[in-house]
Amino acid sequence: MKLIFSFITAFMLFFQSGLESLRESYAKASSSNANTEAFISLAEKTSGSDAAIQGYKAAAQIMEAKISKNNRKALVKSGATNLEAVIKSNPNNAELRLIRMSVQENIPKIVGYRGSLKDDKVFLINNYSKQNSALKSYIKKFAAQSKTMTETEKLNFK
Repeated sequence: MKLIFSFITAFMLFFQSGLESLRESYAKASSSNANTEAFISLAEKTSGSDAAIQGYKAAAQIMEAKISKNNRKALVKSGATNLEAVIKSNPNNAELRLIRMSVQENIPKIVGYRGSLKDDKVFLINNYSKQNSALKSYIKKFAAQSKTMTETEKLNFK
C-alpha cells in the first residue's frame, strides 16, 4: 500500500512545478519515512538555481539523517552548512527562513542546531505581508502547526 501511495504521490508531483512540488512534499515529509524518502528523492531530482530550491535540497540532506543508518552526523552538518550558506546569500528570503525554522523545530535538541528559531519567527511575522499569496498560504499552514509560535503570534498570519 505504501508503495502504491508513494508512486501516486511521485506521479502527481512530477506534473507540478518544481518549487510547488517541493513545498507540498516537504510539508508531508515528516509524517512518515515513506514521505521523507519521497521528499529526498524529489529534492535530488529537482534542478534549478532558485534559492528556495537550494534550501529544500539542504533540508533534504538534513532529513536524510532521519532515515539513514550511517553518517547521520555528517548529513546533518552538511545540510545545515548548505542551508546557512543559502540564507547568508539571501537573508531576506522568507521561504528559506521558514525552512530553517521548521528544521530547527523538529531536529533533536541534542544536535544543537536551534540557534535561529527566535530570529526566524520574528522575521516571518514582520515580513509576512510582503509575500505573494502562495507563500503566504504556505507560511500560514506552517505557523498553524508550529511548536515555536504562540497562539497570539499565530494570529499575525491571516
